[in-house]
Amino acid sequence: MDFSTILGLTGGLAWTLAYIEAIRLGFIQKTFAIPFWALALNFSWEFMQSAYSVRYNSFSPQSYINIVWLLFDILILITYFLYGKKSFKNYVNPAYFMPYSMIVLLISMFIEFAFVKEFGGTDGAIYSAFLQNVLMSVLFILMLIERKSKRGQSLLLAISKGIGTAANTVLFGVIGHADLTNLVLVLGAICFFLDVIYSYMLFKIKTPKFQST
Repeated sequence: MDFSTILGLTGGLAWTLAYIEAIRLGFIQKTFAIPFWALALNFSWEFMQSAYSVRYNSFSPQSYINIVWLLFDILILITYFLYGKKSFKNYVNPAYFMPYSMIVLLISMFIEFAFVKEFGGTDGAIYSAFLQNVLMSVLFILMLIERKSKRGQSLLLAISKGIGTAANTVLFGVIGHADLTNLVLVLGAICFFLDVIYSYMLFKIKTPKFQST
């Protein structure tokens, strides 16, 4: 087993653990564990990649991982639609919750499609994945600040995300795709920096405070 395979497996397993933890937290604590814009982009990315594999009958180990992640995203979306309105009503009329959510999902689909059309299937997927990963890292920090508690969040989720992103940064930013390395390395380094900050902030909150109702 070569180093690239080890990195790929590490990244895949770490992200899988992060998804499972997000699902667990969402249903147990009756909330959503991934910020919605990041979740919508992730869902759209995995939908596009899975659809590409099915349409062109082009399946690799990563293709099957993407399909599993897509199913995980659907479960996390369910937690968002079940419990997200409680957070939404703190800001605007809850009647706008569903239209807003549908618009965000639609915008996310267009963004992912635009990346593929502009940069191609492989490069577009890598660019968009790392850019939305930076956004996710920022939104996790903002979610922690907004909630003022560990509700829907955990060190396991934060560290798993960080490890998964770090492994993929080395895989795509150091070993593979020479024309992408600079941007991938910069985005990956930003993610790592933000993920460390987020993990530290979570660690400093000693007692998780959440209500299940």
